[in-house]
Amino acid sequence: MSIIISENGKNAKKIDKSDFDKEGYLQEYIHQNPESIPVYEIEEDKKLFVVAREFSTESGPIDALAIDKDGDIYVVETKLYKNSDKRTVVAQALDYGASLWRHSDYGEFKSKIDNEVNKKFQISFEEKVKDFFNINDEQVETILGSIKINLQQGNIKFVILMDAIDDRLKDLIVYINQNSQFDIYAVQMEYYKFESYEIMIPKLFGVEVKKNFLTGSTGSPRKKWTREDFLPVAQKELNETQYKAVEKIFRFCEQYADDIIMGTGTETVSVNVKFNKFSKERGIFCLKSNGRLGFSLNWVAKKGVNDQQRNLLEKLKEELKVIEINIADDYDKYGSTWLSVEETTKKVDVIIKIITDLIV
Repeated sequence: MSIIISENGKNAKKIDKSDFDKEGYLQEYIHQNPESIPVYEIEEDKKLFVVAREFSTESGPIDALAIDKDGDIYVVETKLYKNSDKRTVVAQALDYGASLWRHSDYGEFKSKIDNEVNKKFQISFEEKVKDFFNINDEQVETILGSIKINLQQGNIKFVILMDAIDDRLKDLIVYINQNSQFDIYAVQMEYYKFESYEIMIPKLFGVEVKKNFLTGSTGSPRKKWTREDFLPVAQKELNETQYKAVEKIFRFCEQYADDIIMGTGTETVSVNVKFNKFSKERGIFCLKSNGRLGFSLNWVAKKGVNDQQRNLLEKLKEELKVIEINIADDYDKYGSTWLSVEETTKKVDVIIKIITDLIV
């Protein structure tokens, strides 16, 4: 296959497919560019964070170990089509998954990925996950809980990534997905070079098979919540007074927030709320259907804010401190400040007034 490149409809050039010289280059490429693995074809907003390359197990090193925002663990195995052992790649990937399950203590596993992330990014695994997925502290804790359960139960997903995939491998992957609880995907990564540019065209196979049930990796139902779900769930979780307070702040967010990002979960619904005057990238608080309210102002200030936004965040911190919501002064701290449902109920009116005065 060839592709054609032109500039403003002129000077068209044909570019033929290139070959990867070594598997190591393909491994490093997906490590540096995890978005090249097209898991967004499985779910629209899904993406992978490649935690480590050459992750050691009792069965040998995994080419790439990755996670997603649901806390699912992915074993990514790369092979070049020219390699003679390419037909064993599925068995090899499954062997690595079995080794993770049988021989990995969660504490040891977590320590290893902490070391790998710190070595590459000079921050902790939790901080990097928070940045990569744009989530808050509580969501990070949920991810860690899911990772622990998935590791203990052997719920591992597999990605076979090659420069070319033949029909036999495609059929094998579809067969395994259809007749087992495994999730195995194949990615064919076509590679083209043009001057100093590299062009990758990924194609995903295996996602065609739909399971007859929709659950999270832990076996419990996982739902993608919508805004319409929030208040009905809150009404079931709270008493009348608590519900009225949560409804009030949720309606305020619907009217004034620039974006409301829905969380995932099994029972409790969470919303992460953005006001562009504070930050266009991150929400200043998370509201849960159980009435808890968490402010993440230090985390917001860590990325993509200008001086005006930073000053506004500082004013918000000062105003919240007056009503005894104390947020650490050190902007290097990522932690969120969480209010109980009782505190949310008691302080909802003044919180809304403080935010309104700053943004309107």
